[in-house]
Amino acid sequence: MDWDDFAHWGTHISNWAADYHKTLAQRPVRAQTAPGEIAAQLPPTPPEQGEAMAHILTDFEQIVMPGMTHWQHPRFFAYFPANAAPPSMLAEMLVTTIAAQCMLWQTSPAATEVETVMVDWLRQAMGLPDGYTGVIQDSASSATLSAVLTMRERATGFTGNRDGVSGKGHLRIYCSDQVHSSIDRACWVAGIGQDNLVKIGTTGPTHGIDPAALEAAILADKAAGYTPAGIVAITGGTGIGACDDLLAVSRIAQRYGLYTHLDAAWAGSAMICPEFRTQFWRGAETYDSLVFNPHKWLGAQFDCSVQFLADPQPQLDTLKIEPEYLKTTGAQVTNFSEWTIPLGRRFRALKIWFLLRAYGLEGLRDRLRNHVTWAAEVATAIEQIEGFEICTGPILSLFSFRCPGDDAMQQRLVDALNDDGRIYLTQGMFDGRKIIRFQVGQFDTTRDDVMLAAEVIRDVWENLT
Repeated sequence: MDWDDFAHWGTHISNWAADYHKTLAQRPVRAQTAPGEIAAQLPPTPPEQGEAMAHILTDFEQIVMPGMTHWQHPRFFAYFPANAAPPSMLAEMLVTTIAAQCMLWQTSPAATEVETVMVDWLRQAMGLPDGYTGVIQDSASSATLSAVLTMRERATGFTGNRDGVSGKGHLRIYCSDQVHSSIDRACWVAGIGQDNLVKIGTTGPTHGIDPAALEAAILADKAAGYTPAGIVAITGGTGIGACDDLLAVSRIAQRYGLYTHLDAAWAGSAMICPEFRTQFWRGAETYDSLVFNPHKWLGAQFDCSVQFLADPQPQLDTLKIEPEYLKTTGAQVTNFSEWTIPLGRRFRALKIWFLLRAYGLEGLRDRLRNHVTWAAEVATAIEQIEGFEICTGPILSLFSFRCPGDDAMQQRLVDALNDDGRIYLTQGMFDGRKIIRFQVGQFDTTRDDVMLAAEVIRDVWENLT
């Protein structure tokens, strides 16, 4: 393909993309294909000769698209969103075109310096104090792993990387039983182990970690010869939106000298709205590490996760490695590859820059506030369906419910709703029972889209029973 062909097909794909988004509401939300159906349409061996782009794009339409679940669909209420606002998509097109590897300042100075400023813009937007710096990670999982590794190194006097963790004693990490599975995986990868991730029960209307039980567990572990290393708190847990009392948790951490990490991957975006901070953000400024995903609720193209650090030096002492071929001479600069586990880095900051400039904070706040309002409205409508119950009330824009019947019936309803195609929901577990999660957060959803969900649930339920 020459560059004239590239321009031709680039225009074609841009037009296709605009039409796709304008007509997205007409498609079923979840892919309606059976396992293996897509793979069966692909040749078993690679082509020896090149093919025409027109043929390739025809196959894309006919083979790939039927097997895609549409995360940008306005009635996507499953998981958490992975949004892609148009300005963010345009920025990604530019990043893909330039195709720079932004691991060091010198490999693309603009990427490093824009990232530095964008992290600070977001710090200000979320009400965090001066002094916090940060880095853009690929996902919250990577940020959490970085934080857990830092906990490990700090607790072992920064000897774990050199000596290995054998013989370092049993390090303990503490969290609530509502944390995301990425915390478990981080403890696996860090060599701390599942059995040393101590999960504490929750209490209160936001299902936060029980501070008294947390402190008791730390004291019991110290008495038993374990080494408490850190605490992972949450704001907006994946299952039901659980939120810890951040200030109470950090005070306990300070008493025992523990490193703290706050996972606000989904709900952190809402903290650009000052009115949500009192309930969900009080004490966030006391944490050593915080992470939120602009690619979830703020509209940034996936992948884009921001990790704030009160002091980056412990994470640098944990992750920095500087072979001769990566050394930078001259003035002191920031090399963000030293702040993260991967060496390779994309220019993720550009889409944040485009996004914030195109909508402004107030434009983004309007969307988030609408989602929270509409979630409360649709929860009320679902509760009015005979026999239905709200299991966990809305925390920001996430709630859960059950239909009449046992756990198997909950799954039957979820499957029937997703096969229907008009909306997409997922199941979860809470308090020993299967629940149905509902989360409002797709960037361009409307109140009509959200309220239609209650009608679809009623309709599918009546046909199911």
